[in-house]
Amino acid sequence: MKIALLGFGTVGKGVYEILNRKDTNDTAQIEIAHILIRKGKEKKLPIMVEDYDQILRDPQCECIVEVMGGIEPAHTYIMKALQAKKHVVTANKAVVAAHYQEFIETAQKQQVQFRFEASCGGGIPWIHSLLQAKRIDLIQRISGIFNGTANYIIDQMVKKDLEFAVALKEAQDAGYAEADPSADIDGIDTANKAMISASLAFDIVCTRDFPISGIRHLTKQDLHHFLQHGYSIRLLMHACMQKDRYACVVEPTLIKTDTLEANIPDNYNLTSLYGETLGDLKIYGQGAGALPTGNAIVSDVIAIQHKEVPDPVVLTHKTFDTSLLKGDYILRKDKQYQTYHAVDPLWMHEIYREILQEDPAAFLARISTKGEMQ
Repeated sequence: MKIALLGFGTVGKGVYEILNRKDTNDTAQIEIAHILIRKGKEKKLPIMVEDYDQILRDPQCECIVEVMGGIEPAHTYIMKALQAKKHVVTANKAVVAAHYQEFIETAQKQQVQFRFEASCGGGIPWIHSLLQAKRIDLIQRISGIFNGTANYIIDQMVKKDLEFAVALKEAQDAGYAEADPSADIDGIDTANKAMISASLAFDIVCTRDFPISGIRHLTKQDLHHFLQHGYSIRLLMHACMQKDRYACVVEPTLIKTDTLEANIPDNYNLTSLYGETLGDLKIYGQGAGALPTGNAIVSDVIAIQHKEVPDPVVLTHKTFDTSLLKGDYILRKDKQYQTYHAVDPLWMHEIYREILQEDPAAFLARISTKGEMQ
């Protein structure tokens, strides 16, 4: 099977390395026929090309692997590939979150596959697990640590008693955080993965109209305060469905120190789903990196190669209702902590935005179990 790579950054090189090893019979049967690079860049390999149409015109190239990142031109390239009746595999959570419905419907219309395992959880088989669980169960809720960079920063703050800025610098030096870390520390990356996961789990089109907050204002004094009360903190996404309603949030969340989530180290992820007959299923592993993410991409390509047809996605209408995720919160303002009980996340985040006008360093977190913290 011949494929084309769109992009040759960290993840693209990971895919290239895995397929060039030819460690298994499956990977040995996959050939990278083209690698699309930006115009003007050095062609380090003979299969590198600048003309995307050249790839689309190749009748032997059956699958396009998009690892460019960003919305455009990734969106345009994916749509052109699907319309040309070529399968598409992508690791690009931003473009999948923004154009989920369009990609799904176009792929189904053109009778090709659109696969995006690597867009959520890197090397963790999260999308596969959701699809498998849906065959038997109505998935009632999903949650998890979906961003390795944010988790690494919090873990380093706790282990080394660091301030946020120092831990962020360490994450950047280690290659986990970008020069502009906003998407990771403000919850945007997690929100993209939440949109994709909720859409798939609940058969909806989840948009980014849900409460999102990050860890930018977390301090080591906060961590000390929370630990004194038996809590650690992680940046989590929560989503749930009840009949014709659903809700989703991305928030720093206080969790008891003896729980699994509270002890996820470094840049690892932990994703969870709950179904009535399955109960809780938790999946742990590397959430990013060239080879773990490349592994997930190659897994999707092999599934296409084996003609494994995924279950059709049926999009339904459900009402967004944040009251389904009412909970307890702690808010730090002017170095004082205030607890709110059983409040709607939408209302709580509106209050938080107002308070940020008065105290730009204020910090908000959900409390996973009831508890008074002053």
